[in-house]
This record gives sequence, C-alpha cells and structure tokens, in this order.
Amino acid sequence: MKPIITALTLSLCLSFFAQAQTIQPFKQGDRVVFVGNSITDGGRYHAYIWLYYMTHYPNRRITCFNGGIGGDVIGQIADRFDYDVLSKKPTVVTLTWGMNDSGYFEWFRKDAQDFMGKQLAATYATYAKLEDRLKSMPKIRTILIGGSPYDETTKIAPKYYFPGKNKQLAKIVDHQQQSAQNNHWGFVDFYHPMDAINKREQMRDTAFSLTPNDRIHPENNGHLVMAYLFLKSQGLANNVVADVALNAADKKVEKAVNSSVRNVSLANNGVSFNYLAKSLPYPVDTLPRGWGSHIPQSDALKLVPFMKEFNQELLTVKNLKDGEYDLLIDGERMKSFTATQLSSGINLAEIPTTPQYQQAIQIRELNEERWDIERRIRMYVWVEYDFLKDKKLLHNDSNAALDSVKKYSAKNIFLNGNKDTYTRARYASLRDAWQQEMNVLINKIYAINKPVVHKIELMPVK
Repeated sequence: MKPIITALTLSLCLSFFAQAQTIQPFKQGDRVVFVGNSITDGGRYHAYIWLYYMTHYPNRRITCFNGGIGGDVIGQIADRFDYDVLSKKPTVVTLTWGMNDSGYFEWFRKDAQDFMGKQLAATYATYAKLEDRLKSMPKIRTILIGGSPYDETTKIAPKYYFPGKNKQLAKIVDHQQQSAQNNHWGFVDFYHPMDAINKREQMRDTAFSLTPNDRIHPENNGHLVMAYLFLKSQGLANNVVADVALNAADKKVEKAVNSSVRNVSLANNGVSFNYLAKSLPYPVDTLPRGWGSHIPQSDALKLVPFMKEFNQELLTVKNLKDGEYDLLIDGERMKSFTATQLSSGINLAEIPTTPQYQQAIQIRELNEERWDIERRIRMYVWVEYDFLKDKKLLHNDSNAALDSVKKYSAKNIFLNGNKDTYTRARYASLRDAWQQEMNVLINKIYAINKPVVHKIELMPVK
C-alpha cells in the first residue's frame, strides 16, 4: 500500500506545481532573453518553447535569445548583464541560477553545512544587487525560473554525487519564488515538478533520471519537460492546433475550432472537404540531439501529457457507415481508421507524414540550425567571461588573447573545448556573419510557417 500512496502523493505534487503559477504569454514583437548557466547555455528548453510559438502562433513573431553561460553563478551573471543581456534590447528576461551556486565538492568538507550556509548568504546578497537592477527597469518583464533539480536519488554510479546539494538548491528556488512574489514578477517552477518526476519514475526504475549523465544536466527529454512546464505556466495548455467535427449524414460542420472547413462533399460512401488550421502541429523530435546525448525529445511524452495538452489536431467524423476508411490528405494516403475511431475522434498531430506535420518539421530543422549557430556565439562569450576577464583581456580579442587561450587550454578542459570556436569567433566580422545567418533562418521560418489549405478525404478501404 505504501508505494501506491507515495506514487499518488507525487502525482498530486506534480499536478499542483505544474498549475500553480500563470504568467503572461509572449506577445507579438517580444524579445526574450533566457539567462542562466550551462543548462540554459547548452540546453534546448528555450528553443523548444520558441518552436511551439513558431508553429502554434505563426503570425505572432517573437525573438528568443540564449543568455546562458556554462559554470556561471549569480555573480557572473550580474557581471555580464549589460553586455550579454541588455545589449539584446529585451522586452522579457527569464532568469535562472542556483545549480553552480549550491556547491559541489564543498559538500565533502567537514564543516560543509556551516560553510555552505555562509556561501548561501553571500549568494543572496549578490542576487539582491541584480534584483535591484531588474526592479529599476520596469519596462523589461522579469520571469524567474526555479531551475531543474540536482538528482541525488538516482541509483546510477556514485560519480558526481554531492550529498546535500539538492537541499541547498531547493532553498535557492524558494528564495527565487519569494523574490518573484515580492516584486510581482513571473515565476516558473522547474525544480519541484522535475524532482517529482524523478522520484515517481525511480519507483519503477531506480536508475531513472532526467539528468542521467551527471545528475545535473537534463537530456533532451528533460528539456521538453521544462518547455512543457513553462508553456503550461503561461496558461497555454489545451489551446488546440485545430478541432474539427463533421456529421457525414448531412454534411454539417458541427465544430471548427482554430480552423475552417469548406466544400464538404459526400461521394462513394466517403467524405471530403477543404481544411485550414490556424496552427501547425508541434513536430516532436525523435533524434537524440547534442554531444553526449542518448535520449530524444520524444521520450518526454512518457513523462508529461504534452501531446494531450499542447499537440491536439483533432478530427471527428460521425455517422460514417461501418467499416475501415483511408485518410488521404492532398491525395496521399496517411493511415486507415475505422468508422468507430473516426466517430470518437483522431489526433492528426500523431501522424508525422501529414503535409502540415512535414511543414512543421522543416521549421524544427531550421530552428535547430539557428540554435547550433547561436551555440558558437555562446562558446565565445564563455571564453570572454569565464577566462579572459580574469586575465584582464575581456573584449580584447587580440593575438595576445588568443595566445593566452592556447597556453591555458592544455590544462583547462572547458577552455580547450571552446578554443577552436574562439579562434574564429574573436573576429567581429565572423560573429556578425553568424548573426546574419541566424536572421536569414528566422526570416525563413516566419515565411514558411503559415498553414495552408489541405484537401482531406476519408474513403472506404476497398
């Protein structure tokens, strides 16, 4: 009985935290900078959020920026805030911090609790200064994000295990939520729902983790969970791609939500009509993207009801004669369904071969190209702020700066990983070219993301 009660408790916890906060959705023209550490820097949750807006709101153009740097604590975020955040002229800033501020090897000290308590107080004092800066800029809408958890409970190898870290992180998330409340800012909680998912899934598989590689960095599935939580906090759940219901007996259109249906025709015991949705389905990725990744975005569908709440392109056709029907879109067969299934309703967003889904895949791939170019710029900014700044060479980009990068990269694995990109990115002309490439990709996305009319036919299988 105990496991059942525990599972129920975790389920209620997940549901509560997923619905606890509502923040304003992004509006036309918003420029959103997602500020954070490596989970933002190398992660995809913000790209997934933008992809949802690209497909679901094709006429609501927004711009999202990656403002993360790997390894950053709140003080480092504050140091680069003008150059790296405000320079992008944001209308919205989302801010998450805490994973690096909550310590690592410090937890093995004999005086760990006392030491980390003092460090936490210093962290809060540093954050207070950035908080005051944000308060002084009321035209920028601020959203604080309680970041993803550090997974202490998974039974993977003991590597990267820092006992006490997750409780410290929970304190930081509580502090962030209180700050948001005090300042009437938005707050999105990743920490508690993701922690609940980890514990729920670990009842079935003790080695499960949303952060399986190092207990810290979410995999692609974890980033879709984060996007799901963010979009849900914006009150966007259950906004359908489309919801169409027809009565085949009298050609009546009984429902056409976020869509239009024209020219309903009955012939050869089947039905056909012209269909225009106002949104595109969300193209869930089935490939594990990124260096060291093994889990695709699509694995998140087992963990949260993303398809049910954010990807419903519904088609219901009642009063067809009993039997099986081929679904054709623009003359191409998609799949077969029984009259009973069609009467209950099907979700076209579950069929990746539809022309509208294929259109959405192109947008996803363009967005991935954009993300990849932006990552190069983030690697450059990392070298500037996490290395050259300490060498008094910030924004120098001279031969002396390059020599310093080459010299120290032999002993600094993080610097070594970013060295090759820096050798190119230190030239402003190349960074400008990369930005122009991204602009071309974004313009292309918003040129091809408009839904078009499709002819749908349901014909009896012969």
